[in-house]
Amino acid sequence: MLNYSLPDKSKMLAAFVLIAMCFVIGSALAFEHVGGYIPCKLCLEQREPWYLGIPIMMLAVLGLFLKWPAPVLRLLLLAVGLVLLYSLVLGVRHAGVEWAWWEGPGDCGSVESNMSMSVADLAKGLEETIAPSCTEASLRVLGLSFAGWNALGSLVLSAVTLKTALTK
Repeated sequence: MLNYSLPDKSKMLAAFVLIAMCFVIGSALAFEHVGGYIPCKLCLEQREPWYLGIPIMMLAVLGLFLKWPAPVLRLLLLAVGLVLLYSLVLGVRHAGVEWAWWEGPGDCGSVESNMSMSVADLAKGLEETIAPSCTEASLRVLGLSFAGWNALGSLVLSAVTLKTALTK
């Protein structure tokens, strides 16, 4: 017989992680679209685990409230925990590039394009726009760049998610 329950606090922890994940990616998008911070290649790469992890965590939270079988719920939570660990690795990698601990990619710059632009608009945009560098943090808060905060957030949320997945 399958165990159809996880500890009661699992629902609250999973919901907290989901809200926190949405806050993290929402903040990154707000800094870009409202604050005007143009993400570099590594910044955009760091968003991918969040885009993958949020829908999986939504399923996990839904499953917790609908009382899906515990092995399914644990698998979903474990998947999110591993995705967040990958995000941690990407954040540490980018922060290390910013602190010049190791080399960054040679092709780091803005990868955004707008194919509907005219040649004149494109030329004007190239003159006015400086592609962001992966080696320079555009902002530091309490000594950490966006990459550093991503690493820290990924560490905390992965720990909470993995602990929730593995708690009997």
